[in-house]
Amino acid sequence: MWEKQRLTSTEWEVCECLWESAPLTLTQIANRLTERTGWTRSTGETLVRRMAEKGLLRWEQGAKARLYYPVMDREDAVARETKGFLQKVFGGSVGLLVNTMAQREELSQEEIGQLYEALKKLEEKNHG
Repeated sequence: MWEKQRLTSTEWEVCECLWESAPLTLTQIANRLTERTGWTRSTGETLVRRMAEKGLLRWEQGAKARLYYPVMDREDAVARETKGFLQKVFGGSVGLLVNTMAQREELSQEEIGQLYEALKKLEEKNHG
């Protein structure tokens, strides 16, 4: 079900808690959200329940409480969000994104090195 959905910023916060250390109980998630965001416990609990209803979280019955897990892993969620951002802002063009950042001189030497490494690996994969 989540394949067709992108996470809202509040849903992302819940998933971050679970990506860090799943499974968690409803109370544990709500407490972590309160620490991270300042939300009330009831807000966190409501959000978790709604996400489970939408199919964004799954749960298993534990000894005393339900244990919640994220349905998608962080890498898949990041890829989905990145693709959505690229499509929305740059018409899907990675080149346009990189050119924009380069023209504004907003890429550090470390980031430039990371781009070179990623492109080198991709080229080796496609030609090797």
